[in-house]
Amino acid sequence: MKVMKCAAGLAIVAGLLVAGSSRIAGNPRTETVQYKSGDDTVSGFLALPDSGGRHPGIVAIHEWWGLNDWVKEEVTKLSDQGYVVLAPDLYRGKVASDPNTAHELMRGMPQDRAIRDLEAAFHYLADRKDVSPDKIGSIGWCMGGGLSLQLAIHEPHLAACIVNYGAPPTDPNDIQKISAPILGNFGADDRGITPTDVRAFEKTAKADGKSIDVKIYDGAGHGFENPNNKDGYRPEATADAWSRIVAFSAKTLK
Repeated sequence: MKVMKCAAGLAIVAGLLVAGSSRIAGNPRTETVQYKSGDDTVSGFLALPDSGGRHPGIVAIHEWWGLNDWVKEEVTKLSDQGYVVLAPDLYRGKVASDPNTAHELMRGMPQDRAIRDLEAAFHYLADRKDVSPDKIGSIGWCMGGGLSLQLAIHEPHLAACIVNYGAPPTDPNDIQKISAPILGNFGADDRGITPTDVRAFEKTAKADGKSIDVKIYDGAGHGFENPNNKDGYRPEATADAWSRIVAFSAKTLK
């Protein structure tokens, strides 16, 4: 398994317990929830649509910075589209504001624990009465993009997998395990996850008969969707990637 600037790598019980609730600018309702992952209790940021009934679910996976405000904004945007979205806190409450700290937090996160936390998040959503258990996908950015693919490798019931400039798996046996359709958004100028890496993954996935839609944006590098990435943010590419995410999610999860 390949680990790069954005890392990859990700079986177990779902949990319960709502810890607290709040509102972000009216819509949608947001909550901090807790669920069991093995013997651990994990927190996550949950955003709910306003409408009642059952909805598709999405496990949203944060960048190497941690579960920060930008990720929560992305989660609420997705829930506005009609999804119950859970972003697990893989760093157990820690958030980085500089690359050195982010690197240390990523390195200190056991990959097997991250996989377990994400699988538990999947089952947490599947057990909710407001979620359609056969319509749960994943999305991730940076480190979380690689982990979104790792969740697809480890969870055969995942219905969709979205990866934003995350490290793709290189082991053909891992790629063969993926059953979820894949949407990928990458930057042509990304020096960590290169177009060569991406195209090699795409080629192997297509050879295995996987459903995969990859776009590599010219003039964009790593982290181009995050406006906090002052030098690397690309608004036009971000808007196009978002439209692809919305359309792909509606096609695969609704």
